Amino acid sequence: MVQVYFHCSNTEGMLIDRRGTAVSNLTEARDRAAQIMQSMIMVPGDEDWRDWILHVSDDDGEEIFDLPFISVLGKPH
Repeated sequence: MVQVYFHCSNTEGMLIDRRGTAVSNLTEARDRAAQIMQSMIMVPGDEDWRDWILHVSDDDGEEIFDLPFISVLGKPH
């Protein structure tokens, strides 16, 4: 198990994950990232999530991968 952190950013700022989550592998980290993004998108409000990016980092603060929210949202019609 490895502790990873899921930080979210856009051009205006960053949301920092201070607790992190233990994952077994990159697939589990990717699945958890998608879950986090879905839960944030589903919160009622006026936030436009299309320019947000979720950054997955390790204990040393090194970025493992990032995922744009647009990959979950798709393109607007």
